[in-house]
Amino acid sequence: MTVSYTLKVANSRFGGFSKLLFRWKGSIYKLLYKEFIVFVVLYTMLSIIYRQLLTKEQKRLYTKVAQYCNRSTDLIPMSFVLGFYVTLIVNRWWAQYTSIPLPDQLMCVISSNVHGKDERGRILRRTLIRYANLSAVLILRSISTRVLKSFPTMDHVVEAGFMTQDEHKKFESLHSDFNKYWIPCVWFTNLAAQARRDGRIRDDVALRLLMDELNLYRAKCSMLFHYDWISIPLVYTQVVTIAVYSFFAFCLIGRQFLEPLEPGQEGDLDMYIPLSTLLQFFFYAGWLKVAEQIINPFGEDDDDFETNKLIDRNLQVSLLSVDDMYQNLPPAVKDKYWNESTAQPPYTTATAAETLKPSFLGSTFDMCLSKEEYEFKPTGIRQLRIQSTSHTHHPTKHSPTSLALN
Repeated sequence: MTVSYTLKVANSRFGGFSKLLFRWKGSIYKLLYKEFIVFVVLYTMLSIIYRQLLTKEQKRLYTKVAQYCNRSTDLIPMSFVLGFYVTLIVNRWWAQYTSIPLPDQLMCVISSNVHGKDERGRILRRTLIRYANLSAVLILRSISTRVLKSFPTMDHVVEAGFMTQDEHKKFESLHSDFNKYWIPCVWFTNLAAQARRDGRIRDDVALRLLMDELNLYRAKCSMLFHYDWISIPLVYTQVVTIAVYSFFAFCLIGRQFLEPLEPGQEGDLDMYIPLSTLLQFFFYAGWLKVAEQIINPFGEDDDDFETNKLIDRNLQVSLLSVDDMYQNLPPAVKDKYWNESTAQPPYTTATAAETLKPSFLGSTFDMCLSKEEYEFKPTGIRQLRIQSTSHTHHPTKHSPTSLALN
């Protein structure tokens, strides 16, 4: 399920993010520890071979190779390649979440515009919203491994109540080489048109509103399908992966401790544990693992979308809205602030201090100006108009040319 820590960071405080470093589920440690262990083992093996098994001549040759590998790491633009790639992945990840179809707007339109408290009215409203939910189930079943495991066959969809047996037969009788998630949307439009003819939808404006909301809902289903179909170009993912792997392949050789080539030459500090290299691996490889986890958020990773929960929520809320809540209103009465010109809700003791703060009226509200700055100063066209008016009221001696022009 999605790892949520929003409450933990609601307030900024000392060491606020530090507490998040000790969580395991959804953490970078859980994602990266296998690759990290492999890197450390390979580094240790090379270090032991260099220190214990190589002759002096072999060490000299290894030193030259290591220096070459260390220089080569500067030629790989890791920050640019990884940064741009992960930014692209994160934007795509959030766009996919916002494309998940939610029935909230559609169910409100159905509840307010498809009328009838009798059984036929209930059937119409419940069937319309069920068709919308069915379309979402069909598309999520096509892209999410979690949903497919919940509904491995269409018989499971029927048994779950999203589709009747007759609808299943009609669905299977419609042959198409492409995904048929859109069929319930077509059923929806035909049923809505029938409800309009029967007077259950009272005017064409309400029908148009219903169709508009359905089209928005269907467009999100279509967008999810296309996100699943059109991936980020494979060559880009390959370039980033090769860049990271080759960088750390060079690091395995180039970041080893090396003995001086010449006697008496001062060598580097012998760090048995290469802290800076391990931190680089943690950052760069961790960056790549982040992209790997969220490039397809419809899997079963810790931070992937909880699609089954979304389906459960959407079905329950939408049926409640169009059936139990249809014209089931609390009485409309005068509110608490009926006789008050300025409504002021009460504050608890925990938030009472907020009432002492003045309301924000704009950044320039308290700005002060000098008396001279308060006065208007005519400029530009306004100045010319004032001068023209002055000449009109105070005639002066004109030249023959000006008189001719006048």
